Amino acid sequence: MNSIGFEKCILEHGVYVQNSKREGKVERLIVCLYFDDMLITRSNEKVIQNFKLHMLNEFEMSDLGKLSYFLGIEFVETEKGIVMHQSRYAKEMLKKAEMHDCNAANTPAEVGLRLEIDPEEEAVDVTYYRSMVGSLRYLCNTRPDVSYSVGLVSRYMQNPRISHLNAVKRILRYIQGTHGYGILFPRRKGGMEVRIKAYSDADWCGDKSDRKRIRRYLFFLGDSPISWSSTKESVVALSSCEAEYIAACEATCQAMWLKSVMEGLKIELTGKIKSCIDTAIDLAKHPTSHGRSKHIETKFHYIREQVKEEKLELCHCKSEM
Repeated sequence: MNSIGFEKCILEHGVYVQNSKREGKVERLIVCLYFDDMLITRSNEKVIQNFKLHMLNEFEMSDLGKLSYFLGIEFVETEKGIVMHQSRYAKEMLKKAEMHDCNAANTPAEVGLRLEIDPEEEAVDVTYYRSMVGSLRYLCNTRPDVSYSVGLVSRYMQNPRISHLNAVKRILRYIQGTHGYGILFPRRKGGMEVRIKAYSDADWCGDKSDRKRIRRYLFFLGDSPISWSSTKESVVALSSCEAEYIAACEATCQAMWLKSVMEGLKIELTGKIKSCIDTAIDLAKHPTSHGRSKHIETKFHYIREQVKEEKLELCHCKSEM
């Protein structure tokens, strides 16, 4: 790839980028390699065809045409843009779990669901439980709406009980009614701005068994979600403000990574990445140390450094509905 003018993306070693000038305009060819599978994208179809011919002359390859299926993920081109979903994968998962005829649920979890470890509760098949949770985790690649619930049941892989399995089945029932859900990447008109916006939040003492928080973040590229996470952390926060501050810092780390990936793809962002947080915004903007924050570990002040260097813009966003 390097011999024909491609540069390897430093942060994603399976991604290569080639820039060239055509009629006074800089055009970009991006190639993604995953073992023996290859994705090629560019606005100019002729350039893609020339690259394909070059690769077919060098290697024994099969041209599968326009992208429609890749690693269990489906891609559908519509008038509005490209939709990425895992409907086929979800149906196969339901069939594997023998729940393809189950009644659909409106939500992936019951309101106020709290799972605990009860040694006296009936145990379930560990292999089956892990298989279902593992399948659900892969589905999260295109389904941020189930990320929290899947993260919740993932904590009980060691000794799952009947209540944990019931929570898994609730998620599967939700998938039954929403297997066609996916992410739309709208068609981008020339000259449109390319912006990344983040939202982060955390609950205080989210897990009542050990008082550790659950932090979440969600990143948008334009109007499309591109990165999300819902994770239980190892740090015990002493206040809701501290919990949100730490979550915002972790979202900042992801923001800087996304910024670097965009730079590696030679895509220029419009303005700074905007991060929306709630009660911790003053703590992040003003590097003061007082009784309720002086104990916070130094590494979590990374967010202040990025704000100071004007790489990140903070905005207030209330977490109430």
